[in-house]
Amino acid sequence: MKSIAKALMVASDAVDELLRGTAIVFLAIMVGAICLQVLARYGFSAPPAWTEEVARYCMVWVGLLGASVSYKIGFDPALVKLPRKLSPALNLITSFFRGASVFIFLAPILWYSIFGPGMNTSRSFLMRNLNTMAESFDMPLIFIAITVPVFISAIFLHGLAHMASTLTTSKQ
Repeated sequence: MKSIAKALMVASDAVDELLRGTAIVFLAIMVGAICLQVLARYGFSAPPAWTEEVARYCMVWVGLLGASVSYKIGFDPALVKLPRKLSPALNLITSFFRGASVFIFLAPILWYSIFGPGMNTSRSFLMRNLNTMAESFDMPLIFIAITVPVFISAIFLHGLAHMASTLTTSKQ
């Protein structure tokens, strides 16, 4: 069990590092697009239309990837604030309920990202965005929509790693 928990933690840490880096890149692009928009609007009275859309799409990536990073470090909002030091049994129970509640909330979203009504993949969230184009430049919105299953998958991995780690430490 310890080897599985260790492998999950290594995978979770690697995914977290990748998503942090990706979020930073999208944050930099977003700030750059906003600065260009402000400069072009107030400096030249001719803002390009695409900068606002690029900033909006980058904000989606930063927000969702940031949510997975927040979940990994335990900075996500909680309904109940529990003390850090709990008994191993209580720590295991709270870890289970945290993971189960996140799974119950996010699993249907992941499901409908891949499958549409009647398990028709062509009517799924991702496939509908494959055929939809951005307003001001030629790009399918699948590149924006794909962040939803990416962030949910990352949160599921982080949750599994946390639960496995809690299981192995509570048995000691």
